[in-house]
Amino acid sequence: MSTTPPDDHDALLGPADVRELAAALGVRPTKQRGQNFVIDANTVRKIVRTAGVRPEDTVVEVGPGLGSLTLGLLEAADRVTAIEIDDVLAAALPSTVASRLPGRADRFALVHSDALHVTELPGPPPTALVANLPYNVAVPVLLHMLAAFPTIERTLVMVQAEVADRLAAQPGNKVYGVPSVKAAWHAEVRRAGAIGRNVFWPAPNVDSGLVYWEHRPPRDTTVTREQVFAVVDAAFAQRRKALRGVLKGIAGSAEAAETALVAAGIDPMARGEMLSVEDFIAIAERLYA
Repeated sequence: MSTTPPDDHDALLGPADVRELAAALGVRPTKQRGQNFVIDANTVRKIVRTAGVRPEDTVVEVGPGLGSLTLGLLEAADRVTAIEIDDVLAAALPSTVASRLPGRADRFALVHSDALHVTELPGPPPTALVANLPYNVAVPVLLHMLAAFPTIERTLVMVQAEVADRLAAQPGNKVYGVPSVKAAWHAEVRRAGAIGRNVFWPAPNVDSGLVYWEHRPPRDTTVTREQVFAVVDAAFAQRRKALRGVLKGIAGSAEAAETALVAAGIDPMARGEMLSVEDFIAIAERLYA
C-alpha cells in the first residue's frame, strides 16, 4: 500500500496511488458492483465543495471503494462514516485512512454492510450524505438511507448522467418518473454539475452527473410515505394511461379513483408524468381516507 507522507497536500489519492492500492489488494474493479474509482484529487475537492460539507458535519458515505472521496470528506467534516459492502475494500479502508490522514483517523468509522440493510450508524447522527453510486443501485440506496436517517440535511451523489437527470426532473419533463417524485418527497433536488469520464479508473462508458438534495422537513399529511409511493408506482406503471384507470387497483374501481382524483383537484384523465409530489400526496389522502 501507499506510504505517501500524510500531510494536507498529499493526503488525497492520485492515479498512481489508486492503482498501487488496487494492485496491493488484488482488486480488479467489477462492472457488477459499478466500481469506477475516482483518481483525480481536484474532482474529489469539487465534490466536497459542491456538497457544502461543513466542519461540524457528520457525513455518511456509501460505497467508499479505495477511499478517494473518503479522505476528501474527512479533511472537511467533523466525522465520516463509510458503508462498504466489498470484503476486501472494507478491510483495507481504515489502514488507508490511518496512513494518509493519521490526525483524523479517530474521526472515521467503517460499517461493513450492504447500505440497503443499514438502519444504525456508530457515532453522532449523520447530517450529510455524499456518495459515488453505481446507476443500478443509486435510487433504492438513496431512498433507503434518507428514510432510515432523517437527520440528513444535505446529500450530494455522483451517478450516471441519465440517473441524475431523472432524479432532478420536474413534472412534464420526458424523463420525469418514479425516481423524480420519490426524490422530491424527501428534498429539493437539482443537478449540480457534470463529471468527465477521465477522472475515473477504469473510465466508464457513460457520463456522470452530480445531484444535490436539500432536505425538506417531514411532510404535514395524514398519509404515510409508503401510501404516497404506492400511488406513484401505480401511476407510472402504465405511464401513458390516464390516472382514472391506473389507480383503480388502489381505489377499488375506476369510478372510485375518479371520485378521489376530482376531490384532490386532479383531472381524472391526466397522466402521472404531469403531477408534482404534492399532487400525489393530495390523491393519496383521498384514496386512503
